Amino acid sequence: MKAIRVIGIDDSPFSKRSDGKVLVVGVGMRKSLVEGILSTYVEIDGDDATDKIIEMIKRSKFGPQSKIIMINGIALAGFNVINLEKLSEFAPTIVVSRKKANYQKIREALKHVKNGEKKFELILKAGKQYRCENVYFQTKMEPELACKYIKEYTIYSNVPEPIRIAHMIGSGIILGESRQRV
Repeated sequence: MKAIRVIGIDDSPFSKRSDGKVLVVGVGMRKSLVEGILSTYVEIDGDDATDKIIEMIKRSKFGPQSKIIMINGIALAGFNVINLEKLSEFAPTIVVSRKKANYQKIREALKHVKNGEKKFELILKAGKQYRCENVYFQTKMEPELACKYIKEYTIYSNVPEPIRIAHMIGSGIILGESRQRV
């Protein structure tokens, strides 16, 4: 498979900040080569993650050349849920998770979040969770192709390298030291 540019996205660790924002980091990679770093901020439990990701990638020099987006989980900054359909229209997207979603627990937690029912609907609309290697994923592309990309970009851990590096950068900036577990 020819090496394509992938942008891996993860949010940084956070606590309730006075401005209610969380750093989100994007890492543009081609195979094992890091080609660039992107960043933006999203609201804790907000509704702006999808638009902020699209805006972040569009304003970068990597936007036109990026073929796949990989995100660590369906939500950033708590429950700022990704609209997978909308993001996938912008660029094919793979949502990667280490654990299979427990929809009952998610629904219960969302009862305490503004627009929780709408957010739960977005999570369900993201579709079936598939398994590939040591992760689960959701996507609007062919699952077999998505699994090939996951395998190709999973090099040093259980998650694809662009996500792992985005996680390390975000935690390094916020905590002063990176944490490798994603």
